[in-house]
Amino acid sequence: MLERPEIVCLCGSMRFAEEMRAANRDLTFAGVIVVAPGEADEGDEGAGEVVTAEQKAALDALHLAKIDLADRVLVVNPGGYVGESTRREIAHARAAGKPVSFTDPV
Repeated sequence: MLERPEIVCLCGSMRFAEEMRAANRDLTFAGVIVVAPGEADEGDEGAGEVVTAEQKAALDALHLAKIDLADRVLVVNPGGYVGESTRREIAHARAAGKPVSFTDPV
């Protein structure tokens, strides 16, 4: 029987969506199963549907469940940036005993 591939959950600000996509691609080509935050327009750009507070809360809870599924967490943090939501996700991962690494020094 084949060994299950490692599962990595990406965390980070969606302002770094392109960097997250690149990390997802690189990890996937390395044979890793990647789970990532759901992308949703929060209205900042003025295009697309605006996410309601209830939808945002549901997405946040779903992402914590993705962290629970993962073997480890990779924080995509260009320039060392870690926002409030990402800090909460890091704390959740560490409380669950998940290793946490960063793409950039913090």
